[in-house]
Amino acid sequence: MFVVNEQVLSDVNKNFIIPPKPQILDDLDRLAHQNEPSLMAAADIVAKDVAISSAILKIVNSPAYGLVRSIADIKQAIMFLGWNGIEALIPALKLKQMFLQKTCCISLERFWDNASEIANVNMIVGQRVKNKIPVEYLYTLGLFHDCGIVPMAIKYDDYVNVLHGSNRSSKESLVDIEDRVYGANHAIIGYYLASSWHLPRDICQLILRHHDLSLLKDTSDPNQQLCFCVLKLSESIVNSILRDEKIKDWERLEPFIFKKLNMSEDEYIDLQEEVIDYLNQ
Repeated sequence: MFVVNEQVLSDVNKNFIIPPKPQILDDLDRLAHQNEPSLMAAADIVAKDVAISSAILKIVNSPAYGLVRSIADIKQAIMFLGWNGIEALIPALKLKQMFLQKTCCISLERFWDNASEIANVNMIVGQRVKNKIPVEYLYTLGLFHDCGIVPMAIKYDDYVNVLHGSNRSSKESLVDIEDRVYGANHAIIGYYLASSWHLPRDICQLILRHHDLSLLKDTSDPNQQLCFCVLKLSESIVNSILRDEKIKDWERLEPFIFKKLNMSEDEYIDLQEEVIDYLNQ
């Protein structure tokens, strides 16, 4: 597990381009801290951002929520999601708008497509642990978990070589290679970004530890383990379907994840087929 102290965070702030917290999040935070925060007022704030409103409606009407009737009005969607829902979803949706391709050595379109696929599959998997973890929380985790990769790809012109090296290596994780080559890694940078945007502490910690297999033995927070398992299962399914590859350490992760999610091999295959149907829509 990484040690993150004020010096480490200060170094990230000085050495990497970290987008400031978007105005819409500041506006919603101020509203949320009022004595009687109004969801209708929150809807008015969100409605001013057409792209975010459209993305929220798409998510709310996705199979993850299983609504009998679709929601066409952003105010209805905000009332349906509640404060926890909008505080989880809106940072994730805003994140994709905050970086420019011209400054980055990797394809941001491909990167965000992959992050969105994992975020959506997280929500599908989340239906199997219903009433334990809100699906919008899992969506945010899926979209944010690798967000520290982008600042690294902006700072280092050869970063794509590190990504390729990680894909070929069976011994070193991506964060291990990043630390060896650059003395910094995307997990800590992602943690800093999420913390500076005031995401829930649990999500920040999962971003920091999403390559940390010691979470498999850490029983201090069962929900952290559960979210970690959902994320790794989603990564496995997306990699298997779209790239015909297993994720690193899958042989070690698989029995733990199946046990934690109370899932059989047959159920895993059924879940893969459900995701294939979803991705082909």
